[in-house]
Amino acid sequence: MTITTREIHLAQRPTALPGPETYRFVERELRELRDGDVLVENIVLTVDPYMRPRMNDVKSYVPPFKLDHALDGGAVGVVVESRSEALPVGSIVSHGLGWREHAVLAGQYAKRIELNGLPSSYFLGVLGMPGMTAWAGLFDVAGFQPGESVFVSAAAGAVGSLVGQFARLGGAERVVGSAGSAGKVALLVDELGFDAAINYRDGDVMGQVGAAFPDGFDVYFDNVGGDHLEAALEHINERGRMALCGSISGYNDPNPTGPRNMFKAVGKRLTMRGFIVGDHEHVRPEFERKVGQWLRSGELTYRETAWEGLDAMPDAFVGLLTGKNTGKAIVRLREDPTS
Repeated sequence: MTITTREIHLAQRPTALPGPETYRFVERELRELRDGDVLVENIVLTVDPYMRPRMNDVKSYVPPFKLDHALDGGAVGVVVESRSEALPVGSIVSHGLGWREHAVLAGQYAKRIELNGLPSSYFLGVLGMPGMTAWAGLFDVAGFQPGESVFVSAAAGAVGSLVGQFARLGGAERVVGSAGSAGKVALLVDELGFDAAINYRDGDVMGQVGAAFPDGFDVYFDNVGGDHLEAALEHINERGRMALCGSISGYNDPNPTGPRNMFKAVGKRLTMRGFIVGDHEHVRPEFERKVGQWLRSGELTYRETAWEGLDAMPDAFVGLLTGKNTGKAIVRLREDPTS
């Protein structure tokens, strides 16, 4: 079949928050399928913080987005035409060609998933890359052990909200998160089981972290960088471990500032380790087993903030970058199949 679809291209590279001028909506006809290909109608798309650095033309662990080409990212969709024996029509798949309504791709780049009554969006969040990132960072990178105290920045976001819960369910002595509103602080404590939370918009992050951890803490999961990393360096215990996942405080700042007390890492003999989730596939079986158990038992709480329709992608992305989301930010294009 011939399909005309819409996709979002990178029109220009932003220097601060991406605005409408950053994008171009393009209508185009998709190519015919070759042997092994599938045509996927996307159901739900993701926006994630790592996409912002990819809009810059700089060398990184993942290539930058190309100007005048479609953006990409995680997506879940349904196969509507197939030349792949492994992925017949009707299969639900996750893949990497988001920011568009349809995608043609080789079947090897699509992973078949069984919803088993769960929303398709869960496979972009708690059972997808953010969940795996939280698990790998906390347990494999930071080496969290029961009885330790944990500080999480951006704790109401897709990754941070899971890190804190994983730590609590894993036997943490104390879990404290940072968030950007009174409502999110209440969510962390009242619904997600954090022992305490701070509102960084109240200022004095250094003082707030110190007050939350009068005896220090052992593990820091960093999604923010900047003043949060500086406060963590000041108040973490000797031989503490830091999993460095992101630095969203500087993504839209052309002149970001780093922590001024890096020497604390020397005197405290800290381990600070940056990581990319794709390097930790060896922990996936344990992640899927334990997180599946916690979801089914109701011990794990999962939240999403949804936008509707492809036209909402730019707003959803800015909302993510400015803290408008609670939990995973998604963009839903259509309802999940009912059979």
